[in-house]
Amino acid sequence: MRSRWFCLLLAVLMTAPAQAQDLAAFWRGKTITIIVGSSAGGGYDAYARMLGRYLGKHVPGNPSVVVNNMPGAASNIMAGYVASLAPRDGTVIGAPFSTQPLAPILEDAGSLRYDPQKLIYIGSANEDTYVCVARRDGPLKTFADAFKIEAVMGGTAETGSTGYLPILLNNVLGTKFRVVFGYPGSREVMMAIDKSEVHGMCGLGWSTIHSQYADFLKSDRIFPLAQESLKGNPQMDGLGIPRAGDFAKTEEQKRILEIIYAQKIFGRPFFVSADTPGERVAALGNAFMATWRDPELLAEAMRMGLEIGPITGGELQAILARIYASSEEIKRKTRDAIKVKP
Repeated sequence: MRSRWFCLLLAVLMTAPAQAQDLAAFWRGKTITIIVGSSAGGGYDAYARMLGRYLGKHVPGNPSVVVNNMPGAASNIMAGYVASLAPRDGTVIGAPFSTQPLAPILEDAGSLRYDPQKLIYIGSANEDTYVCVARRDGPLKTFADAFKIEAVMGGTAETGSTGYLPILLNNVLGTKFRVVFGYPGSREVMMAIDKSEVHGMCGLGWSTIHSQYADFLKSDRIFPLAQESLKGNPQMDGLGIPRAGDFAKTEEQKRILEIIYAQKIFGRPFFVSADTPGERVAALGNAFMATWRDPELLAEAMRMGLEIGPITGGELQAILARIYASSEEIKRKTRDAIKVKP
């Protein structure tokens, strides 16, 4: 028996270095492409480009890394491309909106050109609480005003966080937001706010505000109207920014908000195709976590105001499994809650 265990241990010790060599040989001299499902200049783009600057030194074989953008349909155009058209060998990584992992809940999965539940998430760069922001000189002075006064909010698409989150507040809680769709990303919406085309937006990450739009806050051109959360962010709680979840009146309303607001865990998600070989997925997952703990990256993130708090792919997959296991009735009601009413 002792001899058998010794042979098994020896086999494992001999296999591990060989596998590491195989992985290094695969990536050496290659280029990993990170494809961002939103326009350049926004928060998702900032995190993806930071990952791209450091990921290569943590992946076996030290491949080069490039970042491209493929915005459209709330990241689903990019996700469909990565899932079924791009190389599925561990050289292409998708960086979608945080809404994309919940696509089977948020919309009719049959309308998508890929199966979101089969994607493999290698992790998220952080958790992020979404916020509604408004122009300081606009019609809304408090979140309570949104239940009495119509305000125009800018958004990307109905399935993007800046699109469906204000709709959710209308349908579940009774706010009076009028959403204007069609902006490529949060950067363009913020420009529209600055030019008084719209009064504000919902679905903007708290970390994005600090990293990309801190000057808007400092100059008092915008202010946080509400946290789109049930539990809240300690920093925002300390600032007295109200939580939308506190305005829910029934348990069903709270459950719908709970499912939608679970996306805070998917603050900055990254995934690969389901056909990516398992050992490469594992290597990318390990490299992903090591990258976000890299001292040089953390120093740069601090300078840029980017919040870093990586979450493993395994944790994300487990959360998604629980959400997907919700009853069909609650999933239907959740889906209806984010649709524009005729």
